[in-house]
Amino acid sequence: SSSENRPTASRPDRSFGHSPHDGRAMRSRAPGVLVLAVASGLAIHTALRPTATVANAPPARHGGGGSAEASAGATWPYVVVAVVLVGLAAVVAGAGRRGGGVRERRRGREGDTSIRKPRQGGREQLFVVSCYTRFDNLAHGPKGEEAKRSLYTYRFDADDGQMVLQSVSTEPVMNPAFSRLHPTRDIMYTCTESVAEPGMIDTWAVDHGTGRLTKLGSVSAGGTSTCYLTIDKNAANMLVVNYWDATVGVFGIDPSTGCLTQARSFYDSNQGRPMRARHDKHVNHSENDPNAQKERQADPHAHAVILDKYLGRIAFVPDLGMDVIRQFLYSPDLGNLQPAGMVKSGPEGRRALGPRYIEFHPDLPFAYVVNELSSEVSVFAFDLEAAKELVERGGGDRPTLHLVQTVRTIPRAYPGDSNTCGRITVHCHGDFVLVSNRGHDSIASFRVERSGENTGHLTMAGIFHTHGATPRHFQFDASGEWLVSANQDSDKVCVFRFDLGTGQLEWTGNDYAVPSPNFVCSVPPRYPY
Repeated sequence: SSSENRPTASRPDRSFGHSPHDGRAMRSRAPGVLVLAVASGLAIHTALRPTATVANAPPARHGGGGSAEASAGATWPYVVVAVVLVGLAAVVAGAGRRGGGVRERRRGREGDTSIRKPRQGGREQLFVVSCYTRFDNLAHGPKGEEAKRSLYTYRFDADDGQMVLQSVSTEPVMNPAFSRLHPTRDIMYTCTESVAEPGMIDTWAVDHGTGRLTKLGSVSAGGTSTCYLTIDKNAANMLVVNYWDATVGVFGIDPSTGCLTQARSFYDSNQGRPMRARHDKHVNHSENDPNAQKERQADPHAHAVILDKYLGRIAFVPDLGMDVIRQFLYSPDLGNLQPAGMVKSGPEGRRALGPRYIEFHPDLPFAYVVNELSSEVSVFAFDLEAAKELVERGGGDRPTLHLVQTVRTIPRAYPGDSNTCGRITVHCHGDFVLVSNRGHDSIASFRVERSGENTGHLTMAGIFHTHGATPRHFQFDASGEWLVSANQDSDKVCVFRFDLGTGQLEWTGNDYAVPSPNFVCSVPPRYPY
């Protein structure tokens, strides 16, 4: 649950081709078809060619008839072999055509949800895109269109990277800006963003057949500008972050309905002091000049919360306002957070870093922090022994994260004050870390060193334009081979093919009009792969 909506599909083959899967299947059959076809041709040629004449040979004793009978007797085995080989070639080639034909027929029945069931291997799934419906109560300043409806559900086809709109929610929900899928149930949670009104956490039932979202319940988030949701290891509690007033709450999850109960506890990073910035008078948080940085960092501003992947007991909260990662001891039984120290989110002596999100590597003991204001990723080694000691002692302040590297997400010559980072994610295979750049309008892809003295470190694989402005969020499909980018200020989402070997992104040309998209939630099929 520390990963932001990472799909839980099994790993596909890492060898990645740039053609659709039907094309791969046909290429795998091509050598066999070619051999059978050549052999068939040779057999037919041998069977039909005239019998060779030997110079000065004596005439046949029984006339021409005996020669014709011998020729026919020698020919018929070749004819039989030729017919068999031609039949085998047709069967092999036909198998490939039938596979493609089935997919084409499935696509032709797009509107018939009763027979369009999710396919094995996560080949088809849902994406839920949330939108901003009001701009006047946000800390930042979107430039697109205010959405009349807030949640769009698409069915995604991983054979060709295309999406079809399945449903649009008619529930009057304001500014849902973050989503979290329940780890075992067809339930999705969203939270609303506003610096003026208290945030709400809504619980939705997801219908895979129709894409319909049905609201099951709502609770107050207990703070403003709610921006992050994390579910603990046993799906017993949800940890919730309110950005504007820097609070982190723990809410129970009803095991029978999946809905949230009332808050069990709150931690206030500002210790009850009023914020210096006012909700009705503040700088535009989309800006990144020194004046905007000064106001944004005048107060604490918690931006996310995750749990360590090993014990599920150490919580980490990036504080954008204070340039630190706060560390807590989390008690699932008591439903509370106990402060346990903090570490700087980047190199010592630096300021205006602005830590936004943190993600753990799926296999290695490393965590990656995206610093929104400095357009950098900081790599931290995770100390499992220190974490165990913290849990065993029931507290303390020994740091469990140690900075080992910091890398830039935008080109060196591009001005940093023209960009702020958005999302960071570690690819499900663990080979790449990706970060979105708002302003430069790109996604940076970094390769993860998997062994040696630089294990966990990052090297640049490439920076790729998002074909839209302000990529606030992006999401992989269940296979990890496709990426969907929410380009907030261009009012569209775009689909990219991701090369599992090189970390390169290739735009498919598929984009879809969605007003002010801010988040993409992956909803894979709920059955074993």
